[in-house]
Amino acid sequence: MHIYHVVLPEVWEKAASKPFYEADSLESEGFIHCSYADQLDGVIERYYANAGEVVILSIDPNKLTSTLVSEPSTNNESFPHIYGPINAEAIAKVETRPVGSVPQQGQ
Repeated sequence: MHIYHVVLPEVWEKAASKPFYEADSLESEGFIHCSYADQLDGVIERYYANAGEVVILSIDPNKLTSTLVSEPSTNNESFPHIYGPINAEAIAKVETRPVGSVPQQGQ
């Protein structure tokens, strides 16, 4: 089972070649926000609706060198939080996804 981290393309472009990825939230909140597969679309809709495009990092928790904790967050729903940088070996897939360009059902 993978977990997912959403990042803006310009941020990922600067970090892609580094051995570790550190989201801004690691410094400001102490952890990196992630999602389970069934939470991903909701996170993108809530926080990235106007981004145009996002990069989704698929992370293998078994390869993480930082601590992973599932904790209550938005709407008291549990989300995975990574307490430390994400090592490149744990990133199983990097996918670019357009935001807002998929027509809603019935349109």
